[in-house]
Amino acid sequence: MNLFQSASLVSLLTLASRVTGLARELLIASQFGASALTDAFNVAFRIPNLFRRLFAEGTFSQAFVPVLAATKAQHGEEQTRLLIDRVATVLAWALLTTSIVGIVGAPILVWALASGLSQTEDGMTSAVLMTRWMFPYIACMSMVALSAGVLNTWKKFAIPAATPVILNVCVISAAIWGGPWFTTLGVPPIFALAMGVMIGGVLQLAIQIPVLYKIGMLPRIGLMPSTIAESYKDTGTRKILSLMAPALFGMGVAQLSLLINTQIASHLAPGSVSWLSYADRLMEFPTALLGVALGVVLMPQLSAAHATKNITHYSDMLDWGLRLVFLLTLPCAVALLIFSKPLISVIYHYGAFNACDVMQTTLALMGYGVGLLGLVSIKILAPGFYASQDIKTPVKIAIWVLIATQIMNLIFVPYLAHAALSLSIGLGALLNAFWLLRGLRQKGYYQPKIGWMGFVIRVCVACLFLSSWLGAWSYHLDWILLREQPFARMGWMTLCLLGGAGLYFATLRGVGIHFSALFKN
Repeated sequence: MNLFQSASLVSLLTLASRVTGLARELLIASQFGASALTDAFNVAFRIPNLFRRLFAEGTFSQAFVPVLAATKAQHGEEQTRLLIDRVATVLAWALLTTSIVGIVGAPILVWALASGLSQTEDGMTSAVLMTRWMFPYIACMSMVALSAGVLNTWKKFAIPAATPVILNVCVISAAIWGGPWFTTLGVPPIFALAMGVMIGGVLQLAIQIPVLYKIGMLPRIGLMPSTIAESYKDTGTRKILSLMAPALFGMGVAQLSLLINTQIASHLAPGSVSWLSYADRLMEFPTALLGVALGVVLMPQLSAAHATKNITHYSDMLDWGLRLVFLLTLPCAVALLIFSKPLISVIYHYGAFNACDVMQTTLALMGYGVGLLGLVSIKILAPGFYASQDIKTPVKIAIWVLIATQIMNLIFVPYLAHAALSLSIGLGALLNAFWLLRGLRQKGYYQPKIGWMGFVIRVCVACLFLSSWLGAWSYHLDWILLREQPFARMGWMTLCLLGGAGLYFATLRGVGIHFSALFKN
């Protein structure tokens, strides 16, 4: 299976997870709208998610996968299995401690993330309680990240990519069946969502076990103090921990930006946190389908190429990934900027989600659209450093981006309110991607292949045709009034998007883009 086929498989499975995730958000929006309680749930869910991104999918994956791939390439599977056992032992005991501290310190965490929830009577109390219910989710997902790193290194991409579907199904089930049951018990039904999150986390971890066992890499977690000490002193474990230190700082900077933005949003109009969350869910479609999928596939391959000193292949893989990102992300950015109101209307405008919510979420989504190319490109550019075990450079860049983002918040928030927060994130991502690209070139990790200028011009021409098409349909129909005709509205959106996609790829073909060169890699 070549890189494109592997990325396509991951992207397809990621699409399934994002579709079910969107269904989850649609159901939450329809049943609960944008209120103080939905803000409380979103903040409570964001806390374990923040730690998950910080430790599991962030610093741990960035440090673990390159070392794992290099160990497998240089020392074989027996030594790699020993590394997995020792890393899993240290990780499991660290997660147990973290979960206990998180549950006890939930009030401090909620206050630090969203002190503005105290504006309403139940906001802060509900967020603290739901945080305590969901905090152990980080332990499940960190072990899932370890499992995914192993499976991806063995080129078993399907299960890690599909597991998020389980979480979404559990939360949807909790909303449909758990909510009414909680209501009969006199408990706010939104608490059922927290229960669904925890069940989903446990099931996501459980589904990894049979596949790990089949390839002979199921971790054996040490229980005795001597085993834990030996695992901690292992050379591979210490190497991963040493790489995690700067990565933790860098991810901490990125998550600090998220924390500051959530804190600011909690002090704006009620519903601001939810509007940003609903927009973020849509923005995650292109970032996950393109950036995350390519990053997952490229990281082990880049790490192996670096371990074997194959610098030309290393650079060629980065070039291929960046071309594919540009080809597929730029039209998505055009859609988020021009067609955001129809997208929000068709997906969210039901039940308690009113016309005002549509407009406010649209503004947030347009802010993300400005920087979508940067947000996706980072998923390709950052692994270019991680695979070579250079984590300090992305950290330095992240610090400067954080400073720039918060300066933009100071300038934009008084005028654009919550939409300024997504706009700052988008502009910061473009800045981040530019500096990462420059760093890769300066260090000699990446040398662009010939033909980039013509490639960019051709894609931009196709995007101009696409923007004209989407702009005409966005203003031709009153998407909010079409709420009374939901199936007609869905049909119109499908027609617009399929027609736009057809026009875009036909234009690319007409201006001389050859897809076979990208898809056969």
